[in-house]
Amino acid sequence: MQPHARISAALNAAVAAGRVGLVPYVTAGYPDRNTFVDTLKKIAAVADVIEVGVPFSDPMADGVTIQRSSRIALEQGVSLRWILAELARAGTVGAPVVLMSYLNPLLVYGYEALATDCVKAGVCGFIVPDLPLEEGEDFRAALDAQGLALIQLVTPATPDDRMARLCAASKGFVYAVTIRGITGGTSELPAAVPAYLDRIKAQVEIPVCAGFGVRRSEQVRDLGRHADGVIVGSALVEQLEAGNDPVEFLKLLRS
Repeated sequence: MQPHARISAALNAAVAAGRVGLVPYVTAGYPDRNTFVDTLKKIAAVADVIEVGVPFSDPMADGVTIQRSSRIALEQGVSLRWILAELARAGTVGAPVVLMSYLNPLLVYGYEALATDCVKAGVCGFIVPDLPLEEGEDFRAALDAQGLALIQLVTPATPDDRMARLCAASKGFVYAVTIRGITGGTSELPAAVPAYLDRIKAQVEIPVCAGFGVRRSEQVRDLGRHADGVIVGSALVEQLEAGNDPVEFLKLLRS
């Protein structure tokens, strides 16, 4: 099975089991780079897919929580090359891994070398918030050659014709941003979100995952009626920041 298909299969299996897929986000190397792999494996035990954030100095799509975690990880020397080396050393973590990265670290690494090393490290795909569809051909080609996913983001402000193009180009799943803004925002999701998710689902055969602003179990339940998976980022990073057990928090979200 190609790496991008592993992502879709994991989310489809969750739906077939009667539950919403859970996609936790963690910033690589946060809060302590020495416990990164152990934390990842623990979270994988209750996750369907894991989104690993590559620390970056200017995370424009992220709120203060993830900005802070990125800064602390960078201060510890965490880099894209370090992340891939750690994942390769760890072997299978227990759930498909997707890297969330801004474009600059990917350009510096080199697309073809990156795709090859990702396969060796067990990475299944990428989310790149600052890479527009029209400018992603070279990166997409490098990933396609290795069977890796380039997951596209759509938002409530995305026009219908552009949404259709983004959905057609996405692999693994479609990332449905639920709010207009950055991560870690309001704990109340807009009333229009269900219809928006239904509109995306009608256009794709791969899973749809909803993210931004997810903090409570009732949100996971409600979003799961209209999406195949739910992405939990800032709320989980806050648990790690506070020294709490991330697994218990994720279990509560599922309850």
